[in-house]
Amino acid sequence: MRYRQENLGTFRRGASLGLATIRGDAALRVVWFAILSLSVSAEAEEAVSTLEQSPGKSSAPELWSVHFQATVIPQGHGHFDSPYSGQNSMPSLNEIRTSYTSTLYLGGRLWHGAELYVNPEISGGRGIGGVLGVAGFPNGDIARVGKPAPTISLARLFLRQTIGLGGQEERIEPEANQMAGSLDVSRLTFTLGKYGATDIFDDNTYSHEPRTQFMNWAIMNNGAWDYPADTRGYTWGGAVELNQPRWALRYGLFGVPKEANGIKFDHHLDQAHAHSLEWEGRYTWGSHPGKIHLLGFWNRAHMGNYRRTLDTPAFNLDITRSRTYSSKYGLGLNVEQEMTRDLGAFLRLGWNDGRTESWAYTEIDQTACLGLSLKGQGWRRPQDVFGVAGVANGLSKDHRDYLAAGGHGFIIGDGRLNYAPEEIFEIYYLFKITKWLSTTADYQFVSNPAYNQDRGPLHVWALRVHAEF
Repeated sequence: MRYRQENLGTFRRGASLGLATIRGDAALRVVWFAILSLSVSAEAEEAVSTLEQSPGKSSAPELWSVHFQATVIPQGHGHFDSPYSGQNSMPSLNEIRTSYTSTLYLGGRLWHGAELYVNPEISGGRGIGGVLGVAGFPNGDIARVGKPAPTISLARLFLRQTIGLGGQEERIEPEANQMAGSLDVSRLTFTLGKYGATDIFDDNTYSHEPRTQFMNWAIMNNGAWDYPADTRGYTWGGAVELNQPRWALRYGLFGVPKEANGIKFDHHLDQAHAHSLEWEGRYTWGSHPGKIHLLGFWNRAHMGNYRRTLDTPAFNLDITRSRTYSSKYGLGLNVEQEMTRDLGAFLRLGWNDGRTESWAYTEIDQTACLGLSLKGQGWRRPQDVFGVAGVANGLSKDHRDYLAAGGHGFIIGDGRLNYAPEEIFEIYYLFKITKWLSTTADYQFVSNPAYNQDRGPLHVWALRVHAEF
């Protein structure tokens, strides 16, 4: 059984930053940050490698950790049918946009069982359509921020305290935000600070990391989970996990943004907060491992109500005028199953009540996703990966009536709506160039973008380049 990985990419969403706008000091900051990070990471990797090769020291726990990643994604789409468009419609003309991120992952041990991590990050670039017009947006590594230049931010700053409960131990491998060592399989883990709620919940071996796996928002995460996060996909809060050999139970309490998809958090903590509860079961099918996750969530924030907005003419379809402290709740199912040594399958189902406005992630009230991931062992490329997945997203009746009347949210709204489920197909091939560098060709087909069968279909292609140390 492997230790839970801190997933690093599930949290990026939407942007309007332009690669072409990088000039002067901003560009120098990007270059110097990348050079420094690569230099430190290379030295750290060499030091760890030397330590592991030293007799008698291979099982020693790491005292500090340095990792780095950089990802660039040019993405575009061709012309598609668009008899009309609204405030949040995807432009129907040909378009190519580029996004990029670079992250430095620093960690150190403080005392027995305690680890502190900090992740400074640079993000920039543009998302196609200004990251509007598709609920299951095609680029999961784009941050919805408004500055027209690369921005340095503090992505994560958190403390992890692990308390062993005795019994069998397991070896923990070194990764970003994870230091090598040994832990009791039976343990309690507390995580406190700033990080992504998806770092803890809704994990999946085959689809949870948009920098190396599927890139679509509704495939990399459960689209119906309106998970608590600011504009960049992070939040403040705490989580506790009880891990046992065959199962785990997790609970998290997090802050929510003050505005829909906002960067600032609501400090009325008695009224504005998010609860997440997840049970994970582990099993084997034949000789192949599998996992099942059951997720429940309950969010409370200063949200508008679709039906109240529709029923009050004085609001003029402005959902912000119906905002009160309200609740949103939902459920999610997440299953992964190894079929052969090289082939894995996954399934996600999600639902939320859909009465209040989408607040932090995207405008999806129901979702069903199925996919396969195949390693390249059969064609003598064992580090390559071929993936294919499909997802169907839906809206509650109140949500679709609001959009049909001419309303809009923070990501979709064509001014009118001929409703149909938003259906997305994604296929990718990751080509491993070296141990630390890969490139990926990705194609996505979007039928009924923004749930509107009058518009589309949309063909989206991308070429992803990813480096990590």
